[in-house]
Amino acid sequence: MPTDVTLEIKKSVALITLDGEDRLNAFSGNTARALSDAYRRCDLDDGIRAVVVTGAGRAFCSGADMSEDARAFAPAGHLFTASPIRPPAWEVRKLVIAAINGHAIGIGLTIALQCDLRFVASDAKLAIPQVRRGMLGDAQSHYTLRSIAGAAVAADLLLTGRTIDGTEAHELGIVNQVFPSEEVLPAALELARDVAVNASPASVALSKQLLWADRGRSEVAVKETAAHHILMAHEDAFEGPAAWREKREPQWKLRVSSLPSG
Repeated sequence: MPTDVTLEIKKSVALITLDGEDRLNAFSGNTARALSDAYRRCDLDDGIRAVVVTGAGRAFCSGADMSEDARAFAPAGHLFTASPIRPPAWEVRKLVIAAINGHAIGIGLTIALQCDLRFVASDAKLAIPQVRRGMLGDAQSHYTLRSIAGAAVAADLLLTGRTIDGTEAHELGIVNQVFPSEEVLPAALELARDVAVNASPASVALSKQLLWADRGRSEVAVKETAAHHILMAHEDAFEGPAAWREKREPQWKLRVSSLPSG
């Protein structure tokens, strides 16, 4: 059976699991469509304020399902795309954390690079080995990896296809934190729950749009000012400081779905 995707929602946190433990969560066309659907649900549901993506069992994702023809990644009647996740994690207007609990190979790593934060198991094996298979990195990895860790690191991993572990990934700046494997998912969920309660959903959404946008300094200044105007006009701008002063959880009311696009 191809790797499926499950979605659980608890207290405003969505847990997306690549669910094909017996195949180390190998990635298929079905997986791409299911993950896209899960991301779309998380983006549109105002009740979801943070998202964690992980893998079932001992792997995050072992890469493309080698038993399938490459054309399986393209929906019937459409041309093949090397970016099969629509929307990618960076377009989900919530914090998305990749809990890389085990090996992340090929598209297993490149989909994690689309997330906002990455927590990884110290002994996880990570690689984008496609150049060793007669292909090249996918899922916009030539953009994400360069943006996250710089051109030197991107060239190292994309052009050599070599394998690193979670500890080296942290040293290279590819991941945010490294843990023993059994602590990866709990740590990601803990941060997600904290953000879901204490961070304004609208503020996170607007800040995320700016972080991932390919804009110059001047345009960012304009967009930041526009975002401030949106937030300052809403009662949440008073609620945040009030909750801090009163040492209580804030009650956010500005919905992500009501924000202007772009």
